[in-house]
Amino acid sequence: MGNSRWRQDGEEPDYRFSLANERTFLAWIRTALAVLAGGVLLEQFSSTLGPHIVLVILAVMLALLGAGLSVLAYLRWRANEIAMRHRRPLPGTVALPIVAAAVLAVAATIAVLLIVQ
Repeated sequence: MGNSRWRQDGEEPDYRFSLANERTFLAWIRTALAVLAGGVLLEQFSSTLGPHIVLVILAVMLALLGAGLSVLAYLRWRANEIAMRHRRPLPGTVALPIVAAAVLAVAATIAVLLIVQ
């Protein structure tokens, strides 16, 4: 990883900022794992909710969201490192509205299923 071309451009940032960026990356990975665990939990342990196909679709959505968050976490970490190396402002992210919308959709669907039951 140290041989990446983008890591050789610009100036080496203060290690405290790099470590903070790494902690943020790890927080996004924890979020991705939590979303994935929620999907597995929903599919495996919700035998009283139905229809089952809706739960499977929600579980797959959560699993895909977890996978997508893992990719976005890396891309965000890398973009932040590049920005710090070139003394530019940190870039924004599309992950926040995506996570919010997906969790809202899943929560609303589960709420409807609970009301209908």
